[in-house]
Parts: sequence; structure tokens; C-alpha cells
Amino acid sequence: MAAALDLFVDRGYAATRLEDVAAAAGVSKGTVYLYFANKEELFKTVVRENLVPTLARGIDLVENYQGSTPELLRELLRGWWGLVGATPVAGLTKLIMAESSHFPDIAQFYHEEVVLPGDELFARVLKRGVARGELRDMPANPTTTLICAPLMFLMLWQRAFSASSRIEIDPEAFLDNLLQMLLFGLTTGAARDTPLPPKVGPYVWEQIQQEALAQAQGQQAAREIPAPPPETA
Repeated sequence: MAAALDLFVDRGYAATRLEDVAAAAGVSKGTVYLYFANKEELFKTVVRENLVPTLARGIDLVENYQGSTPELLRELLRGWWGLVGATPVAGLTKLIMAESSHFPDIAQFYHEEVVLPGDELFARVLKRGVARGELRDMPANPTTTLICAPLMFLMLWQRAFSASSRIEIDPEAFLDNLLQMLLFGLTTGAARDTPLPPKVGPYVWEQIQQEALAQAQGQQAAREIPAPPPETA
């Protein structure tokens, strides 16, 4: 499985062949086919052996943790980085994002085996925190996505963008600040205890969109106005 994981991460799903996996593992191609009917089955096994057990351990931790929910959330964020984000396994997420449109079956598999259980894990954390009076009662959807999205960004940054960027992101500092934002939010003082008022009128981005559309329509109309005929002597 280690050889398959390395090849999938380095080459992507489309470019990885079973014979290459066999060569990297030091076995014959026939040996690989004894265990896996095709590349899709091999990929599924790689995911199940490298990601699914980690999620299961996370759920077990949520069910049996004795400390506070903020402490539990810290354990999960740190555990995710140590077990997944900082390892070659993180490359599987990048692979899915890059190739899901070409291989919808493996994308669906990844969604069902990894994404949904991950959402459920954090939903349990939210429910636990509310029951203990430690967290605000917020809907699991989209709150779990708001928790997971920065983690996905950090993985992609480490594996795709960091080499060509002048900005350095320290994963440890990133996770510490993410935890603080999740636990305490961005507001302070009276603003922290004051709910947002109902929105009245359009959002600014909607106004900008309408202005841009009107400008584009005006420019198009100007181009369609026929030129006046030349004056005759």
C-alpha cells in the first residue's frame, strides 16, 4: 500500500498504472491483480487503509474524551495534522480535487468514505459542546465545513503553493490561530454578545455585480450603434 500511496500522490490517479505500482513494490504485475481487480479498487484500498482508520479513531476520541470540548477540538486539529496533513496521505485530498471531474466514481467514493464521516465527527463535537454549555448552538451545516475548509487549505498550501510563494505559513501557528478563531470568534467586547441585525437591502457584492453588468451592457450597446454615413459634397 505504501508504494501505491506514493505513486498516486506523486503522479495522480490518471497517470498511475498497476504495473508501476507492482514495480515500485518489488512484485510482479500478476501479484497485484491477485488482490485488486483494477486501479479503482487499489485506490479505494489506499484510502481505506490510510484515512478511514484515522477518522474512526477520531470518532472514538469524541465519544470517550474526558476533558472540555475546547481541549477536544485542539486534540482533533493537532491529531489531524500529525496523522494526515503533515504526511503523504494529504496528497490524496489534492488528487481528488484535481481529478474528480474526470473520475466521478472515485470522487463519490471519497465523499462517502472520508468527507461525510469527517463532517459527522465535527458535528458530534459541536453537539457535545452545546450539551455541556461550552459552545454556542450553531447548525452543523455549514459550521462543520467552516471548520474543515481551513484544514484543506493548509494541506493544499503545503503540497501545491508553498514552493512558489514568498509567504511562509507555519502549520503550528496556523492551527493555533485557527483554534482561537473557532473558539472565540473575531469579535470582542460588546460586539461579541450582539447578534447581527437582519440584512436590509442588497449586499455590496450584489450592487457591484449589477453595476458591472450595466457597464458591460452599455459598452455592448455603444459598439452596436451604427456609424453615421459619410457626408456627401
